[in-house]
Amino acid sequence: MSVPEKKPDGKYVYRDYLSWQDNERWEIIDGVPYAMTPAPSWQHQAVLGEIHRQFANYFEGKQCRAFAAPFDVRIPGEDESGEDIATVVQPDLVVVCDKNKLSGTGCEGAPDLVIEILSPSTAKMDLKQKLHLYERSGVKYYWVVDLQNRYITIYVLGESNTYKIKDTYFEGDTIEPEEFEGFEMDVESVFDFE
Repeated sequence: MSVPEKKPDGKYVYRDYLSWQDNERWEIIDGVPYAMTPAPSWQHQAVLGEIHRQFANYFEGKQCRAFAAPFDVRIPGEDESGEDIATVVQPDLVVVCDKNKLSGTGCEGAPDLVIEILSPSTAKMDLKQKLHLYERSGVKYYWVVDLQNRYITIYVLGESNTYKIKDTYFEGDTIEPEEFEGFEMDVESVFDFE
């Protein structure tokens, strides 16, 4: 894996990201690049595929859309726009309900829902850095899927713009999010990949 060429000011932006090799996946958080390779495990991809399938089926004919990685989410900081945005992440799955946010290879601005599937190499980032990033950028719902322990924790952005854990769902539970009326996800079906 190549490392992005060192910048004198040390801060990378979307313009830099666009110039990096296509066969490598990177994210930039607050101007700092993070490698996203190697590829995730087949179990990770099976879980992602099932979650995406269920959301895509539910959103058919509706305003919202579900997008699976790779999908760039550009989160502008203060006075940042376009190719000068210093935060570009590729969550495992996002739901975007405002089509005006969609452009190019992803969206600009906070998606309505972000889902990250934990893996040993990304768990710390997903549970700390990304949780705080999504919280401060206004992502309403953040789902964390624990592949190893087979549960899903749902965070909801509260009135004070901080996440609160709504609930944790295990096999045998059904997720019925109020924000998506009529949507039901059987947690066991998500982890049925063996």
